[in-house]
Amino acid sequence: MREFENPDRWDTVARHYEQTAHPFTARYAEAALARVALTSRSRVLDVAAGAGALARAAARTGAQVVATDFSPGMVARIAAAGLANIDARVMDGQALTLPDASFDAVFSIFGVIMFPDWRKGLAEMARVTCIGGYGVVATWRDEGAATFLLLGRIRRTLFPDRQSVTMPEGVKALSEPQDFARELVTAGYRDPQIEPVVHDYQLTVEALADPDSVFGMSPDWTSLTDADKAAVVAEARRMAGDRPTLAIPSTALVAVAQR
Repeated sequence: MREFENPDRWDTVARHYEQTAHPFTARYAEAALARVALTSRSRVLDVAAGAGALARAAARTGAQVVATDFSPGMVARIAAAGLANIDARVMDGQALTLPDASFDAVFSIFGVIMFPDWRKGLAEMARVTCIGGYGVVATWRDEGAATFLLLGRIRRTLFPDRQSVTMPEGVKALSEPQDFARELVTAGYRDPQIEPVVHDYQLTVEALADPDSVFGMSPDWTSLTDADKAAVVAEARRMAGDRPTLAIPSTALVAVAQR
């Protein structure tokens, strides 16, 4: 089992993820949410919700939201937000224990792409979407995003002969719009519309004083020696120059399809 497939790992990092990654992924969640009109009568599902960036934003529209994740630690972070119209549940997105055609809109923001059987995850999303309802999926381009993207680029500069940890299969398979669209149709959706969304992740140079907090969620970091890690930090500082922050443009593909 790879690290990102282990719920215990996500339990361990849930609070750190909420503090660091959640504010950034929330920007893409808002972009995804803007593509579907929700009302207080809408029934919304957030699959592999993480700390609940999409679920929280959807709840603020007044919609009734079910947020699922296989990590109890992540579900606890969603519940701790205290929004009455979010029902947070521990659940495997590859086998949702939810009725067919029970949601008006089903979202997965950088979630289903991490599944071992991501095609099953997409098919489950389609199964629980009402006829005429919408499925919305966000994925990264195949180099990833934010500090993962930065670390990958630095590794290729400093250690060109070393192989990096392979990206999840779903990320690789869905990183081109035509492939993404085809898989959504195969899953049971129709008329997919796919758009790139770009935001800059702002890495503060001060944060590099504790590089484990910056890069520690990546196996490409934990596999390095102390000397290698020092070289990565030095290169990141060099890239930032005199600026207090280093902007890392990160591209997602946001797909909206109808059931």
